[in-house]
Amino acid sequence: MNRHITFSEGEYYHVYNRGVEKRQVFMDDPDHVRFQRMLFYANGDSPTVYKLLAGDVLDPKGRGNAQCAMGAYVLMPNHFHLLVRATNDTGITEFMRKLTTGYTMYFNKKYQRVGPLFQGTFKAEYVSRDEYLKYLFAYIHLNPVKLIDPTWRKEGIKDPAAAKKYLSAYVYSSMQDWQGRQRIESPILSVKDFPEYFEHAEQFDEYISDWLNFQGSTLE
Repeated sequence: MNRHITFSEGEYYHVYNRGVEKRQVFMDDPDHVRFQRMLFYANGDSPTVYKLLAGDVLDPKGRGNAQCAMGAYVLMPNHFHLLVRATNDTGITEFMRKLTTGYTMYFNKKYQRVGPLFQGTFKAEYVSRDEYLKYLFAYIHLNPVKLIDPTWRKEGIKDPAAAKKYLSAYVYSSMQDWQGRQRIESPILSVKDFPEYFEHAEQFDEYISDWLNFQGSTLE
């Protein structure tokens, strides 16, 4: 965590981290699913019950009171991004401790390795402006474009329609939830704790499409 950051109730933060030495931290689909489920269960004041991580539903009773509110997320091969709102002064720190410690234990056991998995403590940026908060919904959800078009931020999207189709099929983010699809992972989000930028799924889709069709390099 950036040491100058002080989490304050009601404020918004962009939280992220990557694998140590930029190593891959999600090797297969079960790894992604495990981390997504931990986004839900680690975000609570109850001890994590690991048998719930293999269930068919996300049960709020299994995590207790949420430590923070999640607005958006994406998992990339060697890093992740979260958009969160602090519901108390210490919840984000406790949530991230449970999340990264729990996933590291799972990963190290599965792949027979030892030592840290993530690059130090997590990083966090305070979201001080409304326009930046809205922008993060695009920044986070468009991250997977680099998997099919690595130069898009500098050279622009070569095929916006193909990029949109890829993003809509990418299940390791909250993209489908904002598109109005109901899925097991939907309870990870707490949409009510974020501004109503997108009253309907169509408005969110239009916002993402606008960014995909913007031939510039400002999405950094």
